[in-house]
Amino acid sequence: MNYSDTLEFLYSSLPMYQRIGQAAYKSDLETTIRLDNHFGNPHLNYRTVHIAGTNGKGSVSHMLASILQAGGLKTGLYTSPHYIDYRERIRINGKKISEQYVTDFVNINIEKIRELNPSFFEMTAAMAFEYFKDEKVDIAVVETGMGGRLDSTNIINPLVSVITNIGLDHTRFLGETHEEIAAEKAGIIKKNTPVVIGQSQAGTKDVFIKQAAAAESDIYFADKKYSLVQNEAKHDFYFQVYDTYRDGNPYLKELKTDMLGNFQGLNIITVLQVAEILGLNQESVIKGLGNVKGNTGFMGRWQVIDKSPFVVCDSAHNAEGIKLSVEELMKMKARELHIVFGMVNDKDADRILKILPAGARYYFTRATVPRAMDTSVLSSKAGEYKLEGSSFESVYPAFLSAIKHADKEDIIYIGGSSFIVADFLDKYYAK
Repeated sequence: MNYSDTLEFLYSSLPMYQRIGQAAYKSDLETTIRLDNHFGNPHLNYRTVHIAGTNGKGSVSHMLASILQAGGLKTGLYTSPHYIDYRERIRINGKKISEQYVTDFVNINIEKIRELNPSFFEMTAAMAFEYFKDEKVDIAVVETGMGGRLDSTNIINPLVSVITNIGLDHTRFLGETHEEIAAEKAGIIKKNTPVVIGQSQAGTKDVFIKQAAAAESDIYFADKKYSLVQNEAKHDFYFQVYDTYRDGNPYLKELKTDMLGNFQGLNIITVLQVAEILGLNQESVIKGLGNVKGNTGFMGRWQVIDKSPFVVCDSAHNAEGIKLSVEELMKMKARELHIVFGMVNDKDADRILKILPAGARYYFTRATVPRAMDTSVLSSKAGEYKLEGSSFESVYPAFLSAIKHADKEDIIYIGGSSFIVADFLDKYYAK
Protein backbone atom coordinates (compact mmCIF):
# COMPACT_ATOMS: atom_id res chain seq x y z
CA MET A 1 0.00 0.00 0.00
CA ASN A 2 1.12 3.56 -0.68
CA TYR A 3 0.27 6.42 1.68
CA SER A 4 -3.12 7.09 0.11
CA ASP A 5 -4.03 3.40 0.31
CA THR A 6 -2.84 3.29 3.91
CA LEU A 7 -5.09 6.17 4.94
CA GLU A 8 -8.03 4.54 3.21
CA PHE A 9 -7.31 1.36 5.15
CA LEU A 10 -7.08 3.22 8.46
CA TYR A 11 -10.27 5.18 7.88
CA SER A 12 -12.40 2.43 6.38
CA SER A 13 -11.19 -0.76 8.05
CA LEU A 14 -10.66 0.37 11.64
CA PRO A 15 -13.60 1.61 13.75
CA MET A 16 -13.24 5.38 14.17
CA TYR A 17 -15.21 7.11 16.93
CA GLN A 18 -14.91 10.53 15.33
CA ARG A 19 -16.74 9.24 12.29
CA ILE A 20 -19.18 6.58 13.52
CA GLY A 21 -19.52 7.29 17.23
CA GLN A 22 -20.58 4.65 19.75
CA ALA A 23 -19.91 1.66 17.49
CA ALA A 24 -16.16 2.38 17.71
CA TYR A 25 -16.05 2.65 21.50
CA LYS A 26 -14.34 -0.10 23.49
CA SER A 27 -14.94 -0.62 27.19
CA ASP A 28 -11.60 -2.20 28.08
CA LEU A 29 -7.87 -1.96 27.35
CA GLU A 30 -7.41 -5.55 26.18
CA THR A 31 -6.61 -4.71 22.55
CA THR A 32 -4.44 -1.76 23.58
CA ILE A 33 -2.38 -3.98 25.88
CA ARG A 34 -2.01 -6.70 23.24
CA LEU A 35 -0.80 -4.09 20.74
CA ASP A 36 1.60 -2.67 23.30
CA ASN A 37 3.02 -6.12 24.00
CA HIS A 38 3.37 -6.78 20.27
CA PHE A 39 5.57 -3.70 19.93
CA GLY A 40 7.58 -4.39 23.06
CA ASN A 41 6.11 -1.64 25.27
CA PRO A 42 7.77 1.23 23.36
CA HIS A 43 6.55 3.98 25.73
CA LEU A 44 8.94 2.66 28.40
CA ASN A 45 11.84 4.08 26.37
CA TYR A 46 11.14 7.75 27.08
CA ARG A 47 9.52 10.02 29.64
CA THR A 48 5.92 11.15 29.23
CA VAL A 49 3.33 13.63 30.44
CA HIS A 50 -0.32 12.54 30.30
CA ILE A 51 -3.12 15.08 29.76
CA ALA A 52 -6.87 14.54 30.08
CA GLY A 53 -9.92 16.75 30.61
CA THR A 54 -13.16 17.84 28.99
CA ASN A 55 -11.87 21.09 27.51
CA GLY A 56 -8.42 22.60 27.06
CA LYS A 57 -6.39 19.40 26.96
CA GLY A 58 -5.30 19.99 23.36
CA SER A 59 -4.20 23.55 24.12
CA VAL A 60 -2.37 22.47 27.27
CA SER A 61 -0.66 19.65 25.37
CA HIS A 62 0.61 21.98 22.66
CA MET A 63 1.71 24.66 25.13
CA LEU A 64 3.64 22.19 27.24
CA ALA A 65 5.24 20.57 24.19
CA SER A 66 6.33 24.00 22.98
CA ILE A 67 7.92 24.78 26.36
CA LEU A 68 9.74 21.45 26.49
CA GLN A 69 10.97 21.99 22.95
CA ALA A 70 12.11 25.51 23.82
CA GLY A 71 14.08 23.97 26.68
CA GLY A 72 16.08 21.88 24.23
CA LEU A 73 14.29 18.55 24.63
CA LYS A 74 13.38 16.40 21.66
CA THR A 75 9.65 16.38 22.26
CA GLY A 76 6.99 14.03 20.93
CA LEU A 77 3.38 15.20 20.81
CA TYR A 78 0.36 12.95 20.40
CA THR A 79 -3.03 14.67 20.02
CA SER A 80 -6.41 14.22 18.36
CA PRO A 81 -8.35 14.80 16.24
CA HIS A 82 -6.59 16.10 13.15
CA TYR A 83 -7.95 18.88 10.94
CA ILE A 84 -6.39 18.49 7.51
CA ASP A 85 -3.74 15.78 7.62
CA TYR A 86 -3.76 12.54 9.63
CA ARG A 87 -0.08 13.14 10.43
CA GLU A 88 -0.99 16.15 12.61
CA ARG A 89 -1.73 13.65 15.38
CA ILE A 90 1.90 12.56 15.76
CA ARG A 91 4.71 15.12 15.84
CA ILE A 92 8.25 15.53 17.06
CA ASN A 93 9.41 19.10 17.70
CA GLY A 94 6.44 20.22 15.64
CA LYS A 95 7.30 18.14 12.58
CA LYS A 96 4.63 15.69 11.49
CA ILE A 97 5.35 11.99 11.23
CA SER A 98 6.41 11.14 7.67
CA GLU A 99 4.06 9.57 5.15
CA GLN A 100 6.65 6.84 4.67
CA TYR A 101 6.67 5.90 8.35
CA VAL A 102 2.87 5.69 8.44
CA THR A 103 2.85 3.52 5.33
CA ASP A 104 5.66 1.24 6.48
CA PHE A 105 4.14 0.86 9.95
CA VAL A 106 0.84 -0.39 8.58
CA ASN A 107 2.39 -2.58 5.87
CA ILE A 108 4.80 -4.27 8.27
CA ASN A 109 2.15 -4.89 10.91
CA ILE A 110 -0.86 -5.57 8.69
CA GLU A 111 -1.29 -9.19 9.82
CA LYS A 112 -1.30 -8.24 13.51
CA ILE A 113 -3.69 -5.37 12.82
CA ARG A 114 -6.12 -7.70 11.08
CA GLU A 115 -5.78 -10.24 13.87
CA LEU A 116 -6.49 -7.77 16.69
CA ASN A 117 -8.88 -5.46 14.77
CA PRO A 118 -8.02 -2.40 16.87
CA SER A 119 -9.98 0.82 16.71
CA PHE A 120 -8.56 3.71 14.70
CA PHE A 121 -7.53 5.43 17.92
CA GLU A 122 -5.89 2.31 19.36
CA MET A 123 -3.88 1.84 16.18
CA THR A 124 -2.82 5.49 16.02
CA ALA A 125 -1.72 5.56 19.67
CA ALA A 126 0.37 2.42 19.11
CA MET A 127 1.95 4.03 16.05
CA ALA A 128 2.77 7.17 18.01
CA PHE A 129 4.43 5.27 20.86
CA GLU A 130 6.51 3.20 18.45
CA TYR A 131 7.49 6.26 16.41
CA PHE A 132 8.63 8.17 19.48
CA LYS A 133 10.77 5.18 20.48
CA ASP A 134 12.29 4.82 17.01
CA GLU A 135 13.09 8.54 16.88
CA LYS A 136 14.53 8.51 20.41
CA VAL A 137 12.54 11.39 21.85
CA ASP A 138 13.50 12.73 25.26
CA ILE A 139 9.90 13.17 26.34
CA ALA A 140 6.42 12.85 24.87
CA VAL A 141 3.29 14.83 25.68
CA VAL A 142 0.35 12.46 25.32
CA GLU A 143 -3.24 13.69 25.13
CA THR A 144 -6.06 11.29 25.91
CA GLY A 145 -9.04 10.85 23.64
CA MET A 146 -12.40 11.43 25.27
CA GLY A 147 -11.86 9.54 28.50
CA GLY A 148 -9.11 8.54 30.89
CA ARG A 149 -9.39 5.23 32.73
CA LEU A 150 -10.12 3.21 29.58
CA ASP A 151 -8.36 5.46 27.11
CA SER A 152 -5.89 3.79 24.75
CA THR A 153 -3.13 6.08 26.00
CA ASN A 154 -3.60 4.99 29.61
CA ILE A 155 -0.78 2.46 29.58
CA ILE A 156 1.98 5.03 30.09
CA ASN A 157 3.70 5.84 33.38
CA PRO A 158 4.08 9.61 33.18
CA LEU A 159 6.17 12.06 35.12
CA VAL A 160 2.97 13.95 35.86
CA SER A 161 -0.72 13.44 35.11
CA VAL A 162 -2.81 16.47 34.15
CA ILE A 163 -6.60 16.91 34.19
CA THR A 164 -7.69 20.29 32.88
CA ASN A 165 -11.36 20.43 33.90
CA ILE A 166 -14.61 18.48 33.87
CA GLY A 167 -17.74 19.16 31.81
CA LEU A 168 -20.78 17.20 30.69
CA ASP A 169 -19.52 15.71 27.44
CA HIS A 170 -19.56 12.11 26.13
CA THR A 171 -22.03 11.33 28.92
CA ARG A 172 -23.20 8.05 27.37
CA PHE A 173 -19.68 6.68 27.88
CA LEU A 174 -18.24 8.55 30.84
CA GLY A 175 -21.22 9.15 33.13
CA GLU A 176 -24.19 11.44 33.57
CA THR A 177 -22.77 13.69 36.29
CA HIS A 178 -19.64 15.77 36.79
CA GLU A 179 -18.59 13.40 39.57
CA GLU A 180 -18.95 10.30 37.41
CA ILE A 181 -17.01 11.89 34.55
CA ALA A 182 -14.32 13.08 36.96
CA ALA A 183 -13.91 9.51 38.22
CA GLU A 184 -13.28 8.32 34.65
CA LYS A 185 -10.76 11.10 33.96
CA ALA A 186 -9.09 10.42 37.31
CA GLY A 187 -8.26 6.97 35.97
CA ILE A 188 -5.05 8.43 34.52
CA ILE A 189 -3.70 9.13 38.02
CA LYS A 190 -0.82 6.73 38.66
CA LYS A 191 0.80 5.56 41.88
CA ASN A 192 3.34 7.98 43.38
CA THR A 193 2.93 10.30 40.37
CA PRO A 194 2.05 13.98 40.87
CA VAL A 195 -1.26 15.10 39.39
CA VAL A 196 -2.23 18.61 38.34
CA ILE A 197 -5.87 19.68 38.22
CA GLY A 198 -6.39 22.80 36.13
CA GLN A 199 -9.64 24.05 37.63
CA SER A 200 -10.99 23.57 41.15
CA GLN A 201 -14.63 22.61 40.68
CA ALA A 202 -16.88 22.05 43.68
CA GLY A 203 -18.46 18.86 42.33
CA THR A 204 -15.23 17.14 41.31
CA LYS A 205 -12.48 18.32 43.63
CA ASP A 206 -13.08 15.61 46.21
CA VAL A 207 -13.09 12.91 43.52
CA PHE A 208 -9.55 13.87 42.50
CA ILE A 209 -8.31 14.25 46.08
CA LYS A 210 -9.62 10.79 46.95
CA GLN A 211 -8.08 9.15 43.88
CA ALA A 212 -4.73 10.88 44.42
CA ALA A 213 -4.69 9.76 48.06
CA ALA A 214 -5.41 6.17 47.06
CA ALA A 215 -2.50 6.34 44.61
CA GLU A 216 -0.25 8.03 47.22
CA SER A 217 0.25 10.85 44.72
CA ASP A 218 0.70 14.55 45.41
CA ILE A 219 -2.12 16.65 43.97
CA TYR A 220 -1.89 20.28 42.83
CA PHE A 221 -4.80 22.55 41.94
CA ALA A 222 -3.26 25.02 39.51
CA ASP A 223 -5.83 27.78 40.02
CA LYS A 224 -5.09 27.80 43.76
CA LYS A 225 -1.45 28.69 43.16
CA TYR A 226 -1.37 30.62 39.90
CA SER A 227 -3.48 33.46 38.56
CA LEU A 228 -3.20 35.99 35.77
CA VAL A 229 -4.62 39.23 34.42
CA GLN A 230 -4.75 40.05 30.75
CA ASN A 231 -2.75 43.11 29.76
CA GLU A 232 -5.27 44.46 27.24
CA ALA A 233 -3.01 47.33 26.19
CA LYS A 234 -0.63 44.77 24.69
CA HIS A 235 -3.32 42.62 23.06
CA ASP A 236 -3.63 42.39 19.26
CA PHE A 237 -5.15 40.05 16.68
CA TYR A 238 -2.38 37.45 16.90
CA PHE A 239 -0.98 37.67 20.42
CA GLN A 240 -2.22 38.32 23.91
CA VAL A 241 -0.26 39.29 26.99
CA TYR A 242 -0.79 38.37 30.64
CA ASP A 243 0.68 39.44 33.96
CA THR A 244 0.95 36.24 35.96
CA TYR A 245 1.02 35.67 39.72
CA ARG A 246 2.26 32.83 41.89
CA ASP A 247 0.86 32.54 45.42
CA GLY A 248 -0.49 36.07 44.93
CA ASN A 249 2.93 37.54 44.12
CA PRO A 250 4.07 38.83 40.70
CA TYR A 251 5.59 35.99 38.70
CA LEU A 252 6.01 36.50 34.95
CA LYS A 253 5.19 40.04 33.87
CA GLU A 254 3.91 40.64 30.33
CA LEU A 255 3.91 36.96 29.41
CA LYS A 256 3.19 36.90 25.68
CA THR A 257 1.47 34.04 23.90
CA ASP A 258 0.15 33.33 20.43
CA MET A 259 -2.65 31.22 21.93
CA LEU A 260 -5.71 33.42 21.45
CA GLY A 261 -8.94 33.69 23.41
CA ASN A 262 -9.28 34.79 27.02
CA PHE A 263 -10.20 31.23 27.95
CA GLN A 264 -6.58 30.27 27.26
CA GLY A 265 -5.73 31.92 30.56
CA LEU A 266 -7.17 28.87 32.33
CA ASN A 267 -4.89 26.63 30.29
CA ILE A 268 -1.82 28.80 30.86
CA ILE A 269 -2.32 28.52 34.63
CA THR A 270 -2.38 24.74 34.27
CA VAL A 271 0.78 24.75 32.17
CA LEU A 272 2.63 26.97 34.66
CA GLN A 273 1.90 24.47 37.43
CA VAL A 274 3.04 21.52 35.31
CA ALA A 275 6.20 23.39 34.29
CA GLU A 276 7.01 23.99 37.96
CA ILE A 277 6.66 20.31 38.81
CA LEU A 278 8.85 19.32 35.85
CA GLY A 279 11.48 21.86 36.88
CA LEU A 280 11.34 23.82 33.63
CA ASN A 281 13.01 27.21 33.75
CA GLN A 282 11.31 30.56 33.15
CA GLU A 283 13.19 31.18 29.92
CA SER A 284 11.77 28.00 28.40
CA VAL A 285 8.27 28.92 29.59
CA ILE A 286 8.47 32.40 28.07
CA LYS A 287 9.92 31.20 24.77
CA GLY A 288 7.58 28.24 24.54
CA LEU A 289 4.36 30.11 25.23
CA GLY A 290 5.39 32.88 22.86
CA ASN A 291 5.54 30.56 19.84
CA VAL A 292 3.21 27.61 20.41
CA LYS A 293 1.84 27.63 16.88
CA GLY A 294 5.26 27.89 15.27
CA ASN A 295 6.76 25.19 17.47
CA THR A 296 3.92 22.66 17.42
CA GLY A 297 1.62 23.45 14.48
CA PHE A 298 -1.33 24.19 16.79
CA MET A 299 -4.51 25.09 14.92
CA GLY A 300 -8.28 25.10 15.15
CA ARG A 301 -8.95 26.66 18.57
CA TRP A 302 -9.84 30.35 18.17
CA GLN A 303 -7.77 30.49 15.00
CA VAL A 304 -7.91 33.94 13.45
CA ILE A 305 -8.21 33.74 9.67
CA ASP A 306 -8.67 37.39 8.71
CA LYS A 307 -9.07 40.82 10.31
CA SER A 308 -11.53 42.62 8.01
CA PRO A 309 -14.06 41.21 8.40
CA PHE A 310 -12.78 39.43 11.48
CA VAL A 311 -12.94 35.70 10.70
CA VAL A 312 -12.25 33.10 13.37
CA CYS A 313 -12.73 29.33 13.42
CA ASP A 314 -13.07 27.53 16.70
CA SER A 315 -13.20 23.84 17.59
CA ALA A 316 -15.19 24.16 20.82
CA HIS A 317 -17.79 21.40 20.59
CA ASN A 318 -19.58 21.12 23.93
CA ALA A 319 -21.61 23.51 26.06
CA GLU A 320 -18.77 24.48 28.37
CA GLY A 321 -16.33 25.20 25.53
CA ILE A 322 -18.85 27.01 23.34
CA LYS A 323 -19.97 29.16 26.28
CA LEU A 324 -16.41 30.47 26.62
CA SER A 325 -16.23 31.18 22.88
CA VAL A 326 -19.55 33.05 22.92
CA GLU A 327 -18.33 35.14 25.83
CA GLU A 328 -15.27 36.00 23.76
CA LEU A 329 -17.43 37.00 20.79
CA MET A 330 -19.69 39.17 22.95
CA LYS A 331 -16.69 41.20 24.16
CA MET A 332 -15.89 42.20 20.59
CA LYS A 333 -17.61 45.10 18.88
CA ALA A 334 -19.17 44.16 15.56
CA ARG A 335 -21.80 45.64 13.28
CA GLU A 336 -23.21 42.15 12.79
CA LEU A 337 -22.22 38.67 13.94
CA HIS A 338 -22.30 35.84 11.37
CA ILE A 339 -22.11 32.28 12.69
CA VAL A 340 -21.34 29.30 10.45
CA PHE A 341 -22.47 26.45 12.64
CA GLY A 342 -22.80 22.67 12.65
CA MET A 343 -22.84 19.85 15.20
CA VAL A 344 -22.56 16.11 15.47
CA ASN A 345 -25.77 14.28 16.26
CA ASP A 346 -24.75 12.77 19.61
CA LYS A 347 -24.24 16.09 21.38
CA ASP A 348 -26.80 17.70 23.69
CA ALA A 349 -28.09 20.20 21.15
CA ASP A 350 -30.39 22.00 23.59
CA ARG A 351 -27.59 22.74 26.06
CA ILE A 352 -25.51 24.21 23.25
CA LEU A 353 -28.14 26.08 21.24
CA LYS A 354 -29.49 27.98 24.22
CA ILE A 355 -26.01 29.45 24.72
CA LEU A 356 -25.75 30.93 21.22
CA PRO A 357 -26.60 34.61 20.68
CA ALA A 358 -30.09 35.14 19.23
CA GLY A 359 -29.11 38.34 17.45
CA ALA A 360 -26.59 36.73 15.11
CA ARG A 361 -27.12 35.66 11.51
CA TYR A 362 -26.72 31.90 11.14
CA TYR A 363 -25.45 29.67 8.36
CA PHE A 364 -26.37 26.14 9.43
CA THR A 365 -24.29 23.39 7.87
CA ARG A 366 -22.88 19.91 8.35
CA ALA A 367 -19.44 18.33 8.27
CA THR A 368 -18.48 15.44 6.01
CA VAL A 369 -18.67 12.74 8.71
CA PRO A 370 -21.51 10.25 9.26
CA ARG A 371 -22.10 11.62 12.78
CA ALA A 372 -22.91 15.10 11.46
CA MET A 373 -26.33 16.44 12.40
CA ASP A 374 -28.60 16.98 9.40
CA THR A 375 -28.95 20.68 8.61
CA SER A 376 -32.74 20.54 8.57
CA VAL A 377 -32.76 19.03 12.05
CA LEU A 378 -30.25 21.58 13.29
CA SER A 379 -32.06 24.60 11.84
CA SER A 380 -35.36 23.35 13.24
CA LYS A 381 -33.91 22.91 16.72
CA ALA A 382 -32.18 26.29 16.46
CA GLY A 383 -35.47 27.94 15.58
CA GLU A 384 -36.81 26.93 18.99
CA TYR A 385 -34.18 29.26 20.46
CA LYS A 386 -34.89 32.06 17.96
CA LEU A 387 -31.68 31.39 16.04
CA GLU A 388 -32.46 32.25 12.43
CA GLY A 389 -30.54 31.80 9.20
CA SER A 390 -29.97 29.73 6.08
CA SER A 391 -28.95 26.10 5.61
CA PHE A 392 -26.06 24.70 3.57
CA GLU A 393 -25.13 21.08 2.91
CA SER A 394 -21.41 21.70 3.33
CA VAL A 395 -19.21 24.08 5.26
CA TYR A 396 -17.35 26.11 2.69
CA PRO A 397 -20.42 27.33 0.75
CA ALA A 398 -21.84 28.44 4.11
CA PHE A 399 -18.66 30.39 4.78
CA LEU A 400 -18.71 31.97 1.30
CA SER A 401 -22.27 33.09 1.90
CA ALA A 402 -21.22 34.65 5.21
CA ILE A 403 -18.38 36.48 3.43
CA LYS A 404 -20.82 37.73 0.81
CA HIS A 405 -23.16 39.19 3.42
CA ALA A 406 -20.54 40.50 5.84
CA ASP A 407 -19.35 44.07 6.14
CA LYS A 408 -15.71 44.77 6.93
CA GLU A 409 -16.75 45.68 10.47
CA ASP A 410 -18.52 42.34 11.00
CA ILE A 411 -17.40 39.12 12.68
CA ILE A 412 -17.64 35.66 11.13
CA TYR A 413 -17.41 32.71 13.53
CA ILE A 414 -17.06 29.15 12.20
CA GLY A 415 -17.61 26.38 14.71
CA GLY A 416 -19.81 24.02 16.68
CA SER A 417 -17.65 20.97 15.98
CA SER A 418 -14.01 20.19 15.31
CA PHE A 419 -15.22 18.57 12.08
CA ILE A 420 -16.80 21.82 10.92
CA VAL A 421 -13.45 23.52 11.51
CA ALA A 422 -11.61 20.68 9.76
CA ASP A 423 -13.80 20.95 6.65
CA PHE A 424 -13.36 24.70 6.59
CA LEU A 425 -9.58 24.65 7.00
CA ASP A 426 -9.19 21.92 4.40
CA LYS A 427 -11.01 23.98 1.77
CA TYR A 428 -9.61 27.33 2.88
CA TYR A 429 -5.97 26.29 2.60
CA ALA A 430 -6.58 24.36 -0.60
CA LYS A 431 -8.03 27.37 -2.43
